Amino acid sequence: MRAPKSEKRDAAFRRAIRQIPRGKVATYGQVAAAAGYPLYHRHVAQLLHRCGNSLPWQRVVGAGGQIKLKYEAGLEQRTRLELEGVRFRGRRVDMAEHQHRFRTWEFED
Repeated sequence: MRAPKSEKRDAAFRRAIRQIPRGKVATYGQVAAAAGYPLYHRHVAQLLHRCGNSLPWQRVVGAGGQIKLKYEAGLEQRTRLELEGVRFRGRRVDMAEHQHRFRTWEFED
């Protein structure tokens, strides 16, 4: 079963993504959980695919710091992150240094 589209859910995802500062990253799962929808990581990816240009999409990565985008899009994401000062260990973001910790109690309603 697919969950119905929800403007409220998408707005919560947008708020969470905008909370990620320059030089930090968060996983799709962390964004979903911070927004109050812990099992909706795929919906975060779909939202970024639909309207990523209005969000700092490059700061959202896969589990363990992996860039999930392929080919040119993946290279663009890595380049954007490196320009923000994010360092990589091989093909993954150094999550120990660059992982954003959400403070969900600061989110607006």
